[in-house]
Amino acid sequence: MTALLTTCLLLNFMTTDLSALVASLKSGDADQRQAAAEKLSQRGTDAAPAAVALVEACERDDEARESVVAALEELGPPAASDVAKLAALVSRPSLDVAYWAATLLGRLEGEASPAVPALSEALGGHGELAVRQRAAWALGKIGPAAATARDALTKAAASSDPRLASLARAAVSSVAGE
Repeated sequence: MTALLTTCLLLNFMTTDLSALVASLKSGDADQRQAAAEKLSQRGTDAAPAAVALVEACERDDEARESVVAALEELGPPAASDVAKLAALVSRPSLDVAYWAATLLGRLEGEASPAVPALSEALGGHGELAVRQRAAWALGKIGPAAATARDALTKAAASSDPRLASLARAAVSSVAGE
């Protein structure tokens, strides 16, 4: 009984602490954002509930960005419940925001299928080449559930950018189930 109580208290503390860190990411104080991002980066996959807040924090141009990116690199897949929010972020003009939203959607693989239209749109028209490349990669990770993106991927496979063309060709194969 004592071990169960300790576990419950620890989980409650971690959830409360995570909520506080997410709130600190949105703070007007750069030092507070930096400290929160560093703590989240140390949590690795346990910081997954902070995925959307971390992606949004990429939009700020300050010292915390490096720690935010470190946290995103260690994050692993986000919660499937974040797909709609991440799909909306893929269209943002900010390179870092759109890139990391596409990256996290790709990490969800087939669970990110509701984001296929947003990723297809980014693939065909985002202003940043790196985002178009990442959208192709993410669609490939989604696999057959991204079949509606086949035309956009085929068009991207003819790109003059060799990396985009290669990622799109690989995604076409993945979408086809090959």
